[in-house]
Amino acid sequence: MKKASSIALSFLALATGLSAETRHVYFGTGGPGAKGIYHATFNAEKGILSPAKLAHEIGSPGFLAFSPDGKKLYAAATQENVGGVAAYEVATDGSLTFFHFEPTGDGGAAHLSVHPSGKFLLTAQYGGGSTSLLPLDTAGKPGTAAVIEHEGGSKIVEGRQDSPHPHYVGYSPDGKFALVPDLGMDGIVIYSIDPAKPGITKHGFAASVPGGGPRHLKFSKDGKFLYLLNELSLSTTVFSWDAAAGTAKLLSTTPALSEEVKAVESFNSAAEIVVHPSGSYVYSSNRGHDTVSVYAVKERGDALDVIQVQPIRGAFPRNINLDPSGQWLLAAGADSHTVAVHAVAADTGKLTYQRGAIIQIPAPICIVFGAVVTP
Repeated sequence: MKKASSIALSFLALATGLSAETRHVYFGTGGPGAKGIYHATFNAEKGILSPAKLAHEIGSPGFLAFSPDGKKLYAAATQENVGGVAAYEVATDGSLTFFHFEPTGDGGAAHLSVHPSGKFLLTAQYGGGSTSLLPLDTAGKPGTAAVIEHEGGSKIVEGRQDSPHPHYVGYSPDGKFALVPDLGMDGIVIYSIDPAKPGITKHGFAASVPGGGPRHLKFSKDGKFLYLLNELSLSTTVFSWDAAAGTAKLLSTTPALSEEVKAVESFNSAAEIVVHPSGSYVYSSNRGHDTVSVYAVKERGDALDVIQVQPIRGAFPRNINLDPSGQWLLAAGADSHTVAVHAVAADTGKLTYQRGAIIQIPAPICIVFGAVVTP
């Protein structure tokens, strides 16, 4: 993508006041010392996080997702050793009020996402090998889960691909399809959505790199491509997306790290992928190597080039996220119990560590940005 688009984004942010915003930020956790969902605020003018405080105590809220209006927050969590979805009201001051817990029907979820209609959410059960649909009533309360089992496994990587392992749930830009990367199946399970029921029906399957182990995906800004992160091979595969047919065609794969670098660490795996608001850059996190790979999107959009590998200033980055302005990237070190801020260069997309902008959070594994802080 052209350099000018990033510069224009920077000017737009300044003109609209985005750079001066302070936003609520929420952190999902899972690991030693973690007690639940944590909350902080982020000053986008200075690139600084406030100290984090416990917002609600609950077991292993690994992934978080907002309702379309931002007034509800949902967590893939556990309660009394049952895996499910915890639902919260979000107050204007950023505080959370718990109001419901609903089991997934198949154990703990690795990921969850609310449909743009706000009528339902989906969860991905890595261990159970399934996707669950939980309807949402007009108050945002999750109802009884309908469980859809995945089938098969590529069996290429022993112990990881002997059976299905859904790892993420997301939606096409038009909301007509749900896409579920499955690490065990080496591909993306595609569902068509019936918003009236609501319900999902198996629609198709997009095969990815053999042995790659698909984990998370994101769509390009224009919706014509999707970027699939392969956990096991530490690479990103670009697919073209046919919105009318609901099909994806594999175009290219770019390694996040060189083979020489990957061989040094005993445990290297890719974890999260995000797309810059300009559409010009893609970022993925590398656990073990403890870095973020920065990709430039090629002009036609069908391939990526790695232009930087940036240390996160922490350990085991299971999650990263960009603030809404695209000026900052936050990297969560699950093993270092830290979240560090990195500035995003408007003209290149490259990262620079924001010295001193690091806070302590027990085992952070998810970062989501909420509403702007009101006076």
